[in-house]
Amino acid sequence: MIYLDTSVILAYLMAEDRSPPESLWRETLASSRLMEVETWNRLHAHGLADSRGEHARTLIAQVAMLELNQPVIARALEPFPGPSFPRTLDALHLASCAWLRDSGRAVSLASYDRRMTATARAMDIPVFDLDVS
Repeated sequence: MIYLDTSVILAYLMAEDRSPPESLWRETLASSRLMEVETWNRLHAHGLADSRGEHARTLIAQVAMLELNQPVIARALEPFPGPSFPRTLDALHLASCAWLRDSGRAVSLASYDRRMTATARAMDIPVFDLDVS
């Protein structure tokens, strides 16, 4: 299972220079409900909800959504390992990914955020290689 950080879906939807491989969308994908909120927030902020909204809905529908349950919130409230603390929303994503792992699922994190991937590695969460095509 691959846990999607919002940076990945936004890179794909906004046709950034960096974009995940097409093969990623054939994997079993999961993310926090937070990803859906962040995605729509950014699409609205950039005036892209009308032009990219249908594509966003299709992609988001492929992702198993995790709610921000009490164990996830509790983990996000704890310190994180590594050289720097994750930002608040990243902490919620990392806690969600850790919850999946701690529930016995094999999970890796897909993110373009270097701070987030460094923290994931410090938490012994594998990082999905987004440069693979």
